[in-house]
Amino acid sequence: MAPRMQRPDRYQVVQSLKAAAAAIIAWALTGWWLEAPMALMAPWAAVALVQGTVYRSMRTATQLLLMITAGTLLAAGAAAVTGNTMTAVVIALPLTALLGNLAPVGGQGLYAPTTALFVLAYGSYSLPAVGHRLLETLVGAAVGIAVNAVVLPPVHSLHVNRLACALPRDCARLLRDIADGMEDYDAQRAERWHRSAQDLLASVSQLYVGRGWDSESFRLNPGHRLRRTTPAPSTAWDVVWARVSNRLLALTLTLWETASDHRGLPRPPLRALEDLGLLLSAAAEACAADEAIMAHGWDEEQRDRRNAALADAHRALAAVKEHLHGQAPDVGAALGSLAADCHALLDDLAPDEGDTGVRPTGAR
Repeated sequence: MAPRMQRPDRYQVVQSLKAAAAAIIAWALTGWWLEAPMALMAPWAAVALVQGTVYRSMRTATQLLLMITAGTLLAAGAAAVTGNTMTAVVIALPLTALLGNLAPVGGQGLYAPTTALFVLAYGSYSLPAVGHRLLETLVGAAVGIAVNAVVLPPVHSLHVNRLACALPRDCARLLRDIADGMEDYDAQRAERWHRSAQDLLASVSQLYVGRGWDSESFRLNPGHRLRRTTPAPSTAWDVVWARVSNRLLALTLTLWETASDHRGLPRPPLRALEDLGLLLSAAAEACAADEAIMAHGWDEEQRDRRNAALADAHRALAAVKEHLHGQAPDVGAALGSLAADCHALLDDLAPDEGDTGVRPTGAR
């Protein structure tokens, strides 16, 4: 069955409409007003410069203009020297492709050879024609930057907060799933838990990337104060949930190994697994309280809920450690590894509001 397409979010819709509008405006200015012979260059540049941030639009504009100028001049020069389009293509394309790959302009390097192809395909190599190419590109770049900066300039703080809220929510979901299946899990289920823990680390990486976009979206953005933003947690929040995700990765790996027939690590006794289930269920409740705190800010109810859940988890941890006495060495090793992972998990969930990086509502 073919995968279902995701519905575009508001940001994607807005940026797509802005790119289309910029292209239309650029085409109208160059094709109708300036009567440019190659009006394609303006809307092409305008679409390319409706980027995810205003700063990125301006940085990309510099790179794009350099590559298009180089491609235009090399193509026109090769055509003027050879007087033959095919020979000019043979000369200009290798040079522009090499320039695009070597220049520190990222993906904008592609514009050098493609511009050379457009210029040679249209067959206009005179000095006025070259001037028109560059003027059309400059107009398109100006339109693209202006539309991106003036019409709902992109700000990414909401995306960062969605990612930050998702971490405790997904941790709580995984912890509940493990707690519910602790007494009768098998290798297949434990493997699924481990893959979910790996997904948590991927979400942490996405949060790091999202913070970069959030910071960049406020640079050179003339309208960011007019846009609705939400306060993001400090980077201490990322550290806490990166640690929690790593603990869950280690915990689920141990559970997977105790359920696998190919490993020598035995499954802990049933009563120990029951107490582990209680511990993880209480830890899930603490994570859920953290999600509420992230979404709505600190309040007494959520703090008490969190502290009570952590107290329950520590009592369950003490019960788990009691089961270590009198166990066979291999069973003790397996149960001790799980107890150590859970102890570290509770330590990572223990910081108070000053350490989690949650800011009061309205702060930035």
